[in-house]
Amino acid sequence: MKWLQAKVLFESDHPGWDTESISSIFNEMGTKGVVIDEPDIEPEEGWGDDAIKPAQYHAVSGYFPVNDLIEKRCRILRKNLKTLEQRNNFCYRLEFHQIDEQDWAHCWKQYFHPVKIGQKIVVKPSWEKYNATTDEIILEIDPGMAFGTGTHPTTALCVQMLEKYLKPSDSFLDVGTGSGILMLAAEKLGASRVLGIDQDETAVNVAQKNLNLNKIAPSKFSLITGNLVECIREKFDMIAANILSEVILRLLDDIPKNLHYEGIFIASGIIENNMIQITEKMTAGNWHIIDKKTNQGWGVIVARQ
Repeated sequence: MKWLQAKVLFESDHPGWDTESISSIFNEMGTKGVVIDEPDIEPEEGWGDDAIKPAQYHAVSGYFPVNDLIEKRCRILRKNLKTLEQRNNFCYRLEFHQIDEQDWAHCWKQYFHPVKIGQKIVVKPSWEKYNATTDEIILEIDPGMAFGTGTHPTTALCVQMLEKYLKPSDSFLDVGTGSGILMLAAEKLGASRVLGIDQDETAVNVAQKNLNLNKIAPSKFSLITGNLVECIREKFDMIAANILSEVILRLLDDIPKNLHYEGIFIASGIIENNMIQITEKMTAGNWHIIDKKTNQGWGVIVARQ
């Protein structure tokens, strides 16, 4: 299968805000994830000398299958971007690149290297070697066609909060699981059972492969293709959602039905400018915020009811 990469490169006085706005456009058009380029983010220590250099421009890329709908999708994208440009007052250019699915699945290898994203947790690509110390927990990842290598600040922030708040034998739900990194981290940190849900069947399949790659017992995890928590009927001790701010705002209304009493919700994927909006809705909904942290323009909020 061939895919069309639609890459929006832009200059803005509020890049975090516009990054999320452009990501929302792609999300509303049914893309299964976006790739974000941020020139202000330096490679983490441990990426190695062959890591790619930081991006030159802020950019958001979405991917569409090349089929009978591709021309219509491109027209809609151009129209939505033009509307956003007028509203947010930023400059952009749109680039299209056609890629093969096989090339996409392997393009991560040029920059994905072992990186420590928590006190103990190290994310390691399946194709590289890494000499772990005795106290490190290794997560082997092959992102394939799913989004998520663990190297973005939002994932690192989530993992750090997992290390801090997950108790042994807790049950854990990952909303928007991507390549399954948070599920892996939770299980390795002692969760009794982990469940991941994602609306993208490809992501669910990749997460399954990564859980198998890390030798997680089938009895300890489940994966579901679905939208947010609509089809989840059980309760969990901890729920994490590393997704867009606007999605978290909607999710806050539904999450309580899936949390045990005193259960913890970890919300990330939030640009720093939107932290206040999220915390205000949490406070209005009787959430008790117990922790929050930012890193390179992104934030995580930890709360319980």
